[in-house]
Amino acid sequence: MNEPLVSIITPVYNSEEFLSETIKSIQNQTYKNWQLLLVDDCSKDNSSEIIKSFQKEDARIKYIKLEKNSGAAVSRNVGIKNAEGRFIAFIDSDDLWDSKKLEIQIGYMLKENIGFSFTSYRYMREDGTKTSKVARAPKKIDYEGLLRNTIIGCSTVVIDKNIVGEFNMPLVRRGQDTATWLQLLKKEEYAYGIYEDLVNYRLVGNSISSNKIKALKRTWNTYRNVENLSLPKSLYVFCFYVFNAIKKRV
Repeated sequence: MNEPLVSIITPVYNSEEFLSETIKSIQNQTYKNWQLLLVDDCSKDNSSEIIKSFQKEDARIKYIKLEKNSGAAVSRNVGIKNAEGRFIAFIDSDDLWDSKKLEIQIGYMLKENIGFSFTSYRYMREDGTKTSKVARAPKKIDYEGLLRNTIIGCSTVVIDKNIVGEFNMPLVRRGQDTATWLQLLKKEEYAYGIYEDLVNYRLVGNSISSNKIKALKRTWNTYRNVENLSLPKSLYVFCFYVFNAIKKRV
């Protein structure tokens, strides 16, 4: 059976420290029919040189440079626009994939005719050391469930455009990934989880996600200003979110 093309989208901004590791984890996939779209959001470090060095050796790697610094949502949308694959996957520029990630996930989606899937992910220290803590994916989650528990990691997601259709990320500076999953779950009844931890999520000191206060503000903004939930509903689901966020890290 021919492997459908998977378009993998990575926003890049001053990512030189970990970018090579991330790209190598894609190249090490047992599933070979992929393209990696690296969207450079006007990096000021050597990110572009790193990408171009890989690009010379691997035609599956595509480099896209934005004209001005625009944020992760715009970068991912540019990647989606330029994607040629049936499947859309995401990986952040400091995370790592297990070598069988695509093989397992695409195989599961094709077998079960699933449009939206995600996997468990393992927390990894900044130096690349794996921790014992895993954010375990439920078998499935719907819109209301995701409001209460933002368990879907961006680097774990794969979307089948043949089932879900075309989509874009909301143009918010932070939290656009969760806002996108909520948007998709208004069309798709469920997102389906894979038990295996197939992604290593790096806890970087200055990353957006590592700052707990910003994460709280980001989620509250998603409830109130993106999903336009009422104040009582926002408070209700926010309590669940905080509980589940603590549980994920403990």
